[in-house]
Amino acid sequence: MFWFMQGLCFLPVLLVICSSSTFIISYVIAVFRKDVDVIFPYISDTGALPPESCIFGLMTFISACAGAATIYARYKFVEKLIEDTSLHSSCLNKVGLGLGLFSCFCMCIVATFQELTLRYAHDAGALLFFLSGVSYIIVQSVLSYWFHPFGCFSGVFQARVGLSVLATLALFPTVICAIFVEQTKLHRESGEADYPYHLASAVCEWVTAFSFIFFFLTYIDDFKLFTLQVNTEFQD
Repeated sequence: MFWFMQGLCFLPVLLVICSSSTFIISYVIAVFRKDVDVIFPYISDTGALPPESCIFGLMTFISACAGAATIYARYKFVEKLIEDTSLHSSCLNKVGLGLGLFSCFCMCIVATFQELTLRYAHDAGALLFFLSGVSYIIVQSVLSYWFHPFGCFSGVFQARVGLSVLATLALFPTVICAIFVEQTKLHRESGEADYPYHLASAVCEWVTAFSFIFFFLTYIDDFKLFTLQVNTEFQD
């Protein structure tokens, strides 16, 4: 049996591939068409104009669905650990589920309300996505610490903590510097007054996004260990 056929490990793999492809494909098309600058545009800028906006919206929605499935599977895995070990309550696990599903919903907002169409709805969705997404991986890192060594290996736990710290540190300049950036254009000049803020915010946005995405690669070993089943029962 191939490794990606073991348990449910295909879920985080699918999520990482879809999410990474969304950003990379949209960026390549946007740069090829000269719709954005080559040097660190905002992620949303790469999906602001057609045809890349169509690809960005569709693949972001697919990524959100894959994310919801992965997050729910992770929730059930931790729930089973709680039942078997009785080490901790399920409260934090439920908080993690809520944050994760909310971040997926915010991804749908980002995909639906595109930057040049409804800027404020798009920006609000992006902000909430980053806040809830980073909070989610922090919660999962805490859960990994609680259930170590039952939940994951030491190296996996360290990778989760490292990615959580990196995403958290990059989130602050992403948001703070974006406040000083003029958002009404896709092409920017290095001599503009707000260009340093744009560059710092955009670089940190890419770092935050890929830290969040790569975090799910740490789920692969865990997801090899279990499967989920749906039981059908007739109502009396």
